[in-house]
Amino acid sequence: MQRHPPPKRPPPQNQPPHARPAHPGAGGGPRHGSGGGGHAHFLYGLHAVAEAWRNPARHPVSLLATEAGLAALGPALAEAGAKRIKRPVPRIVDRTEIERALPPGAVHQGLALDPGQMPEVGVEDLVIATHDAASALLLVLDQITDPHNVGAILRSAAAFGAAGMIVQTRHAPQITGTLAKAASGAVEHVPVARATNLTRALEQLKEAGFVCVGLAEQATATLAELPLTGKIAIVLGAEGDGLRRLVAETCNHLAKLPTQPPIASLNVSNAAAVALYEVARRRSEFD
Repeated sequence: MQRHPPPKRPPPQNQPPHARPAHPGAGGGPRHGSGGGGHAHFLYGLHAVAEAWRNPARHPVSLLATEAGLAALGPALAEAGAKRIKRPVPRIVDRTEIERALPPGAVHQGLALDPGQMPEVGVEDLVIATHDAASALLLVLDQITDPHNVGAILRSAAAFGAAGMIVQTRHAPQITGTLAKAASGAVEHVPVARATNLTRALEQLKEAGFVCVGLAEQATATLAELPLTGKIAIVLGAEGDGLRRLVAETCNHLAKLPTQPPIASLNVSNAAAVALYEVARRRSEFD
């Protein structure tokens, strides 16, 4: 089995080692997209902004805040100050100025942050970051395009200790404010790698010792019937279409969740949460 070299240094805060320089559309600060007069790169909402403010890997450009929003952000401001993390001076504005910077209807809680750009992350970065781990958990998303779903999946991934997530370069949403709001701060804790070819990415993971488990309604085994120790990558497909053929064929196993009629399918973000819980539950039995 081919093994990747171990990391030469520990990863920087909230990013795998050897992450590449940022570019438009990378990790956390795309400068293009829809909504809010072209300001889709702004993060908004208390949890998303607070976690970005605390993240020393972030280099925010500006913070717009109402007086109430700034007060709510107080603990994050104090923590960053105590750690001497360089941050811009918040600008107190009224709600209408924040709303002009955001997509229509954005629930901003009096906060909008231009977060700057994060380094680009590749599949190899996640492989290196998990090289020495006896067990690790990754998520792989096959053409899941809804930012609310991807954000909710990221939130569950952070809650259950996933080391990262892999999406396609195309057919996957950028890390916009909408996605970050749904992730409730998890964008700062779960690295998101982009892969041009998802089948090749799965092969990379398998070479690195990961067992790739695809969720598929047509599978005969349930997730609970599979061995879920060691390094596991859970692969999820888009609602309706599911996993594409080559992606499914590249997985080591296909598994289903034990749902029942009359509603036998789950929203993909709910399915991800159930799968993550099952992996966490099974691992706790061996701790």
